[in-house]
Amino acid sequence: MKRTKSNLGFWEALPRPFFVLAPLANVTDAVFRRFIIRYSRPHVLWTEFVSADGLCHPRGREALLKDLAYTEDERPIVVQLFTAHPGAMREAAKLCAELGFDGIDINMGCPDKNVMKQGAGATCMKDPQLAQALIRAAKDGVRDAGKEIPISVKTRLGFNDDTLEEWLPALLEAEPAAITLHARTKKDMSKVPARFERIARAVEIRNEQKSRTLIIGNGDVRDMADARKKIEETGADGIMFGRAIFGNPWLFDETKKEVSTQEKLDAALVHTEMFLDYWKDTKSFELLKKHYRAYINHFPLAKELRIEMMEAKNFEQVKAAVEKFRSEHPETLPLLSKTEYLL
Repeated sequence: MKRTKSNLGFWEALPRPFFVLAPLANVTDAVFRRFIIRYSRPHVLWTEFVSADGLCHPRGREALLKDLAYTEDERPIVVQLFTAHPGAMREAAKLCAELGFDGIDINMGCPDKNVMKQGAGATCMKDPQLAQALIRAAKDGVRDAGKEIPISVKTRLGFNDDTLEEWLPALLEAEPAAITLHARTKKDMSKVPARFERIARAVEIRNEQKSRTLIIGNGDVRDMADARKKIEETGADGIMFGRAIFGNPWLFDETKKEVSTQEKLDAALVHTEMFLDYWKDTKSFELLKKHYRAYINHFPLAKELRIEMMEAKNFEQVKAAVEKFRSEHPETLPLLSKTEYLL
C-alpha cells in the first residue's frame, strides 16, 4: 500500500520517539491538561472523548463545548470523538477543525457498555468497513472546514480475540496519520498484561504495507525509562501513557528523578484548587478522590491523611487536612522515586 497523499500534519514535526498523554474519561479535561503542563510536558495532549452525535445537536453541542476548551499552551492538542455514524463524524470533525484543534482522533477501543451499545468505541473493531467510513468521514469534515489537520485512531488488538493481522491492515487502508494501539483486546480489559510484542508486529504490518501511518504503543507503561525500552523492543514511533500519570504530573520530566512528599502534597492542593476554580459546581468534587489515592501514598501515616482527604467535601477541608499533617508530622516527608507511588 502506498499513501496517495500525505497529511501527517503536526505528527510529522514531532521528534522520534515521542511520548504522549492518553485521553482518559473524567481525567484529561481542560483543567488536568493545564495542570500537567505546569510540571512536565508530553509531546501531544488529548481531550477526553466526546460524542460526535452530541456535537451534532444544538443542545448537546452547547453542553459539550466546555469539554472542548483548550489553551494555546496545550498545543498540539487532539480532540477525540466517538460515534458509529459517518454523517455525525463528518459534521463533528468540521466543527472541531473550525475550533482550531491540531488533530482529530477516533475512539475505536473504548470498552464502556454505553459507548459500545451505540456501535461506537470497541464495537468498531467488529466492522472494519464502518471504521474505514468513519476515518473517511472525519477527513471529509476537515475538508468541509477548509482545513488540513490529521486524523488518527485509538484502538486495541481486537474485540474478543486478537485479530491484529486483519484489523490493522483495514485501518491502514484508510490512511490515518497515526494509530495508537492498546496492546490488549476489549475482552482483556486490564485483566492481563499488555502484550507489547504485538506492537512490534503492528510495526511490521505497517512496514509491509509501505504505509506512513505512525504506530503508538499503549498499555502498562510505567515511566519514561520503560517507554524508551519498549520503543527499542518494538520499533514504535511513540508511546502513550495512561494510568502512570495518576499522582505523577512530573512523569514526562526525565531530569527529575525524585519527588518529595511536600511536592506531592502541594500538587494535590494545586490540582484541587484549579479543578474547583474552573468547574465550580458543574463537575463533581468526587472526581478528585481518585487522584488523592495516588498522591497520598507510600509515606509514613499516608493512610490517615488519605482517609481525611477522601472524606473532604471542599477545598478548605482538603487544605486544612494537608496543613495539619505538615505541621504535626514534618519528619514523615521523605524523598521518593517518581515511580515508587504509582497506582
